[in-house]
This record gives sequence, C-alpha cells and structure tokens, in this order.
Amino acid sequence: MTSNQHEAISAEDVKDYLRNHPSFFEKNATLLTEITLPNPHGSGVISLTERQQIAQRDKIRVIEAMMAQMIVHAEENDATSAKVHKLSVKLLNQQSFSALQTLIAETLKLDFAVTEPLIRIWVKPSNSAIIQDAVFTHVSDAFNEWVMSLTQPYCGAKPEVMGDLVDSKLQSFVIIPLGKIAADQRPFGVLILGSSDKDRFKAGMGTMYLEHIGELVATALLNHLFALNL
Repeated sequence: MTSNQHEAISAEDVKDYLRNHPSFFEKNATLLTEITLPNPHGSGVISLTERQQIAQRDKIRVIEAMMAQMIVHAEENDATSAKVHKLSVKLLNQQSFSALQTLIAETLKLDFAVTEPLIRIWVKPSNSAIIQDAVFTHVSDAFNEWVMSLTQPYCGAKPEVMGDLVDSKLQSFVIIPLGKIAADQRPFGVLILGSSDKDRFKAGMGTMYLEHIGELVATALLNHLFALNL
C-alpha cells in the first residue's frame, strides 16, 4: 500500500464520494437498513431510512406551522382593516370638535385595545371657541421637536423626552405625528396611544395601520380646526 492509502478517510471524503456517486445506495440497498442512527425523538437507534422519514415529517410539521401562522396573520390583518375602515366612516360623521374627540378616544380603546389615547395640538385653530380645549395644552419644546423629527410612528417604551405628559401606569406607547398644514411640512400635533401592557407596543412592530389611523385622525381634526382643502 502507498502512504496515501494509509491516510484516514475524513467525513468530507465520505460525503463527497456519496455526492459524486448517487447510484451507490441503489447498488448497496441493504445498507439503508443496516446503518443505524440515534433516534432524534427518543432512545434507541433507527435505520437510515427511518431517520429520513422522521426528517421529512419534521419538515412537514415546520411548514404546516408556518402556514398556520400566515393564516392567523392574514385573518388579523383583515380584522384590523375592517376596524380602520369603520373608524374612517365614523370620523366623517362627526359634527362637532368635542364629538370627534370622544369618538376617537372611545374607538381606539374599544376596537384597538388602547388603554389611554391622547391628542395634543400645538397650532392655533381658526375656531377660537375651542382654543381652551385640553388638546391645546402646552407640551415641552423638546417633546414638540422630537415629534417633528419622527418620520414614522414611534413604538416602544416611554421616551424620556415625553416627561409627565402621560399617566405613569402606561408602559408602552405609539406616538404618531399628526398631519401637515398646507406648505408647512411640520406636524400640527401628535396622537399618543398608551397601553398599561409593556409588551403591547414594541420597537420594530409594523406601522402601516398606525400610519393610516394617524392620517385619518389628522384629516378629521383639520376639518374642524381649519378651513383647508384637504
């Protein structure tokens, strides 16, 4: 024998050989039952064929679980779309500023599981009769600037810049900049959705529906605050 023949055969050598000789097990079919492997789901050993069958069943279970999760997400999205549509219809039918605010708060609580919604507006309305409303309560300049810097809804724990604007029982938040006024590209206010559940709103969660809600609320508010062609 040559020195090369005495060298140990590595696992890679075996794998390469089997890849390059796909007919090997056809010519040596009995090996499929003779080779035994540890049972991945229990004690003892099983044949190579049985191990392959188990692997296939495991793959099928994973695929089935993924499909089930996709169906759940699709159903959740359909339900959320229906709720957003219902909100848009209700917003169109409010005749007063106070009725609009009541509707927004009640709908967000009942349909979207928000513990406490809050609106703050920092521009002066053309309707002076509503200037004393709580939504025009002053917010800090730092929070104002922070909201204006957002390019999409913020989701997560309470940002330090929000200070004592919200109840201390609230643990997670969505903060949505509200709309634009004419050529001014800066938001005219903010919609805050607070939850007592620290895991209700998390960083990285999808914001598409939140953006839609923000647009609907902003448009409805503007219709009552300003005489604009939206």
